[in-house]
Amino acid sequence: MAARHFLTLSDMTTAELEDVLDHASRLRKEWRNGQTRDTLKNRVLAMIFEKSSTRTRVSFEAGMTQLGGTAMFLSSRDTQLGRGEPVEDSAIVISSMVDAVMIRTFGHDTVERFAAASSKPVINALTDDYHPCQLMADMQTYRELRGSIKGATVAWIGDGNNMCHSYMNAAEKFGFHLNIACPEGYEPSSQLMEQHAERITLVRTPEEAARGANLLATDVWASMGQEDEQKAREKAFSSYQINPALMTLADNDALFLHCLPAHRGEEVSADMMEHPASAVWHAAENRLHAQKALLEFLILNRLD
Repeated sequence: MAARHFLTLSDMTTAELEDVLDHASRLRKEWRNGQTRDTLKNRVLAMIFEKSSTRTRVSFEAGMTQLGGTAMFLSSRDTQLGRGEPVEDSAIVISSMVDAVMIRTFGHDTVERFAAASSKPVINALTDDYHPCQLMADMQTYRELRGSIKGATVAWIGDGNNMCHSYMNAAEKFGFHLNIACPEGYEPSSQLMEQHAERITLVRTPEEAARGANLLATDVWASMGQEDEQKAREKAFSSYQINPALMTLADNDALFLHCLPAHRGEEVSADMMEHPASAVWHAAENRLHAQKALLEFLILNRLD
């Protein structure tokens, strides 16, 4: 049977995504109750990092350990991927020795090429275009704290980046409407906007996007690799901040999420992370549980 991959949310059906999230919530409860699992005993996850990370490495490595398996960290200095070996050659060899591969890199085409040649499941742990693992954690968090997100309104405030793209995919998969507020010139992919036209509304002010929303989400103004644009982006995004004043325009029960790391005082006010509406830390932990559920689904082809 061909390996299942998770490169974007579109690689799974809505029913599969919801089953994985339900299982992730069960895993969260089990872990917090001190229960142990060994469903992935003797299984190995290769973790390829061409972009550095805190939460991604800790959550995948801890997750594999908690399921009885092992995670192997490979930086660009540790593999031939960073020295010109064809991605396909690396994929064939690495996938012959492990049970799944997680990749965090720049170009989305890298994970697509790797997956096409891999005999084992490949997970996109972030590219310049998509961040589906974070969306799984965000969707799990909303479900646990507010119930189904179907029919809700979500406001994305800031850059039309990989997180915004994955929120657009999520709007389609989970049945919510997405308001996107970004400055001119920083819009998300025009192809994705056309693809998800019925699910998104593009506006120019955070206030328009936030009004009546059930969830507000954002990300840093300058992502990794855009450091040279920092000053220009600070100017363009100066009014695109989620803060308590903006939250007053949202639904009374609205949540706030941020994929982290957060630049307090920029895209989020210094006091917003501890605001009563903030579910940032809950979602950060859910990276662990959502990914454990995803690993079991992809490696075992089932959810126990």
